Amino acid sequence: FFKDVVFVLVAFFFLNSFVLASFEVPTGSMENEIMAGDFLFVNKFLYGGTTPRNIPFTNIRLPWFRVPAIRSVERGDVIVFEFPGQREETQSPEFMFYLKRAVALSGDTVQIVDRALYVNGKPAPLPRHMKFNSYAIKPHGQAEYNIFPPGAPFNEDNWGPIVVPRKGDVIPMMPATFDQWRVFIGREGHTALLDMQGRILIDGKPADAYTVERDYIFGMGDNRDNSLDSRFWGFIPEENIVGTPMIVYWSWAPDKSLLDPGKFGSIRFGRLGTLIK
Repeated sequence: FFKDVVFVLVAFFFLNSFVLASFEVPTGSMENEIMAGDFLFVNKFLYGGTTPRNIPFTNIRLPWFRVPAIRSVERGDVIVFEFPGQREETQSPEFMFYLKRAVALSGDTVQIVDRALYVNGKPAPLPRHMKFNSYAIKPHGQAEYNIFPPGAPFNEDNWGPIVVPRKGDVIPMMPATFDQWRVFIGREGHTALLDMQGRILIDGKPADAYTVERDYIFGMGDNRDNSLDSRFWGFIPEENIVGTPMIVYWSWAPDKSLLDPGKFGSIRFGRLGTLIK
C-alpha cells in the first residue's frame, strides 16, 4: 500500500510539474475568450515544464529548472505566467499566476494608436473575442499616472512605440530616462541608483548603458478596457511563463460562495469543453 501511495504522489508531482496543471481564472481580463470562474487545463509540456517554483499555498519561492521545450511562445498564444510584480516592484511579494495573450515577442516594436495594436509597424491580428467596454478613447499625450514605463506620456489607448527587450540588447542609461528602467534592471537582479551628481550607478559602479540579460514578452488581455497588463506593469520575462491553457473543464459564477445555494445553479455547462484559442 505504501508503495502505491508513493507511486501516485510521484506520478502526480511529475504530471503537475511537467505536463498538465489546473488554473482557476479569477478575473474577466480575457473575456470573452476566457471567463472569470473558468477552470482550465494548462499545457506545461509545450514550453518546457518546470519543477515547482514555490512551496504550495505559500509565497516562499524555490529554485527550479525547466526541461527542454517543444516550441517557444508565439504571437497570439494565451499564456499562464508567474506575475513579475506591479510597476514599482522588482518582485511581487505574493506568488501568483496571471493569464494574458502574448501579443509581442522580444525584439518586437509595440505601439497602440487609438486602441489599435501595431507590432513592428503592422496591425496585429485581432483575437476572436476581443472587446472594449467603452467608446471613449483616451487621446494621444494624455498620460495616465499608473502607466508603464513611469513618466512616459502614454495611456492604455495610445501607448509606445517601445521595443520589447531582448537578451543582449544594450540600453543607453541617461538621468532623463532612469526611472523608466530602474525597476526593470532590479528585476534582473541588479541595483540601479541615480546619485546626487546625476551619475547612474549599477551595482555601485558608474554606467552609461545596461545590457539586457533575458528575453521578454508583451502581454495584453482580450478585454482591453478591463485588463491590467504589460501596459501597466511592464514586460513578462520568458522564464516566468509556465504554460498555455487548452480547455475549460469547469465553469461557474466566481462571485458566489460554495455555501450559497445558488452556487451549483451557476454552473455554465455551455462552457465545459471550450477550447482556448
